[in-house]
Amino acid sequence: MKKPPRFRLRGYRAFSRLSILGLFACVLSIGILAGCGTLPNGRRWGQDATFCPGWQLVGMAARHAAFSSETWAPAAAALVLQIDDWDEEISEWAVDNTPIFGSPQDAEDASDYLRDATGVTYLITALATPSGEDPKPWSVGKLKGLTVGVTAVLLTDGTTELVKEATDRTRPDGSDDESFPSGHTSSASAFATLANRNLQSLSLSKRNRTLLSIGFTTLAAATGWARVEAGRHFPSDVLAGYALGHFISAFFNDAFLGLEQNEGPRLTIEPSKNSLIVGIDFFF
Repeated sequence: MKKPPRFRLRGYRAFSRLSILGLFACVLSIGILAGCGTLPNGRRWGQDATFCPGWQLVGMAARHAAFSSETWAPAAAALVLQIDDWDEEISEWAVDNTPIFGSPQDAEDASDYLRDATGVTYLITALATPSGEDPKPWSVGKLKGLTVGVTAVLLTDGTTELVKEATDRTRPDGSDDESFPSGHTSSASAFATLANRNLQSLSLSKRNRTLLSIGFTTLAAATGWARVEAGRHFPSDVLAGYALGHFISAFFNDAFLGLEQNEGPRLTIEPSKNSLIVGIDFFF
């Protein structure tokens, strides 16, 4: 099959550099303008972080993370791709055509770059959150808050490796049997989820918060697709990785960071004995 013209690769590189640099410029400006002050309740970000939040909060955070659309939707899509040979067919098409990245090698290089970019966005947004003006309390708050986030990412990576060992799925390129789930995508998803959570603590307009959130999520999604074009993962691998990374990071952030739940309405879907209960949670 004829390879796509090379101008697409050059265009991708130019676009990716400009878009990611632009995103970083926005986030860096937040870091310069924020970081001081306090949260609306007068507390500092990270001040109330704890690994003993109580079982009620842990259960609520786990439930909300599990029934978040960013957890169940990609997980469900991964299951759907097991119909017939859809998973393998999409993977073969992506490797043969490389419509976004131009070649499997460039896609693999881009996946590293994009994953690292999500990590940088998390770090910058964490440093930008309001943790007071005094250096010592500021440092303590950041250290405690970052400990929660880093633990979430490490747990995501560790869980990903355990699942890889349990499933032994061969990669599309046949290099080894560590295809499921995608570690690049689970890490990128975890970083993006934590960065998006940090945006809730910043004094931003709804428009700017939404645009940044879309940008962070796009970085994580692009990381996953790059792994598919590189022939390193099937689409279901990256979808499962995204769901795993979002679940663990959202759970850890909401359970252990000690912030008030003020995200507004959230759709929840919970199973009961004979049915599903669909509802909307409001946080005040």
